[in-house]
Amino acid sequence: MGLIKRILGRETRSLGLPPGVGASQAIKSDDPYLAEWFGIRGGFSSLSPRAAENLSAVLACVNAISTALAYVPVIVYRRDTNGNRAEVPSHPLARLVRSGANDQMSWPDFVEHLVAGTLLSGNGVAVIENGSNGQLSGLRYIPWNMVSISELQSGRLAYDVSDQRGTRRYLEGEVIHLRDRTDDGKVGRSRLSRAADSVNSVHAANEHAAAFLRNGASPSGVLETDEKLSAEVAKRLGESWANRYSGANNAGKTPILEEGLKWKAAQISPEDAELLETRRFGVIEICRLFQVPPPIVQSYENNTFTNAAQAGLWFATFCLSPWARKIEAEFARSVFPSSSAYEIEMDLSGFLRGDPETRWNAHKIAIDTGVLDTDEVRQIEGWNPRPATQNEVSD
Repeated sequence: MGLIKRILGRETRSLGLPPGVGASQAIKSDDPYLAEWFGIRGGFSSLSPRAAENLSAVLACVNAISTALAYVPVIVYRRDTNGNRAEVPSHPLARLVRSGANDQMSWPDFVEHLVAGTLLSGNGVAVIENGSNGQLSGLRYIPWNMVSISELQSGRLAYDVSDQRGTRRYLEGEVIHLRDRTDDGKVGRSRLSRAADSVNSVHAANEHAAAFLRNGASPSGVLETDEKLSAEVAKRLGESWANRYSGANNAGKTPILEEGLKWKAAQISPEDAELLETRRFGVIEICRLFQVPPPIVQSYENNTFTNAAQAGLWFATFCLSPWARKIEAEFARSVFPSSSAYEIEMDLSGFLRGDPETRWNAHKIAIDTGVLDTDEVRQIEGWNPRPATQNEVSD
């Protein structure tokens, strides 16, 4: 009853704030994230992530983004005073990339869970675990429905994680918090809730298709008779017809009519005739929501050889690159100290180098015209300048 009162009364939730923290510093229950905290992801008017993943387009888009980012190499670099960087394979984070984020998860599994959770709920959280020597020893993914967030008096966020081991509080710097776009700069909001009407429309089309198939994939009709039927007989006939001849399992059965009944089938409606086209458009809507080109999720309608070949490049440039940059920035903020010279890079070159001939021809033209030199081209390609030769040093 208290929960319902808080929801309807739009009261402030403290979410376990420590003594001395006022109500004005708590995140209020009338914000769009209330349902997210109580496990009703995406708000009252949208589907939960679990229900949304029943839509094949949502599942395909989330899998395409999360598995692609889990697949790319992650490299730890250290920059020197000149701005040059060198790979540091001995860094604790580099070891986690090779051996696994924790005892239960490999690195690809960890990234896939973190990104998928962020896409579906707007937030992906992982606890940073340190060993006895204070060094990074693991990263533990936490499902968003196990996390409650409150704002402390200092302005920092506190993360209360509730699982089978109880409840424990973590502060900023002790967790990785990957966010989709926020409304308040603190908690991400899921795309499913921002575009609830579009997602619900696709879901409604799927439900309509399922009902159409359950009814034998045939239009409804009426039973006619010239005789007057009592209410009891009409009820019995209706129930008998529904049990024996309705549904996909009963399709094709020969009906036996009684009481002078005649079956009159209705004509298929324009809505039923356009059902397939409606569902196809729903796939495009979901792809637009996640910035995934339709060919990536095997939607090849209206495709040509040219735009299909460019789908991977578009996917890497406008979808994967922004997410990779978000992950790199969050690790720089949470895992590495503010004064650290370390950084990570998610190497998307495998996606972005789909046409090496065009790329290197452009580099050659830039060098021949003096726009770039070879070291600048190497920098564009992600390589350090070539070491000076002995002759260059003597000169």
